[in-house]
Amino acid sequence: MSDFSNKPVLTGERTVLRPFTEADAEVMADIIEDPEVLRFTDESSEEFTLERLRSWYGSRSDQHDRLDLAVTDRSSGELVGEVVLYEWDAAARSCVFRTLIGPRGRNRGLGTEATRLIVGHGFEQLGLHRIQLEAYGHNHRALRVYEKVGFVVEGVRREADLRDGQWVDWVVMAILEGEWASHRGRPDLTALNSTAR
Repeated sequence: MSDFSNKPVLTGERTVLRPFTEADAEVMADIIEDPEVLRFTDESSEEFTLERLRSWYGSRSDQHDRLDLAVTDRSSGELVGEVVLYEWDAAARSCVFRTLIGPRGRNRGLGTEATRLIVGHGFEQLGLHRIQLEAYGHNHRALRVYEKVGFVVEGVRREADLRDGQWVDWVVMAILEGEWASHRGRPDLTALNSTAR
């Protein structure tokens, strides 16, 4: 089992995941302020000033208990979002996954590939046993991506959050190392859907 101190570059057909630098702060500030990102991420009580974001993204490579990688478009090099493995539990060989993709990275398969790349790295290089996540129940785009990569719904935290005057659910999903080994992030969704009925 490796720790998360190595910050790799992971290359796919459409995306390159790379370590963050302080210079990424301005683009990430725009992505974080995107209305769809705001709608589907947990509200923060902290203000994300450019100075604070420079400090945050500039320090990601120094973190040994988490892996934050920038998602870039392979063809243009443009930064379009982030993927993160965090809340690492070494004893349980598990962690939590999250991602956000800005408007210039959507509807092109970049988020799906980025998710596959970092989840694969988690199982194949870091020796993880379990990767879990939570997503809003009304975030259909993200839930579809996670399902395509092989995350399985484990439960729903019903009406767990109040957003814009509406109660919303959190969907809890996870993927296990044995599941990843059997499909490498490309499960047969028709078989999964028929057994779920």
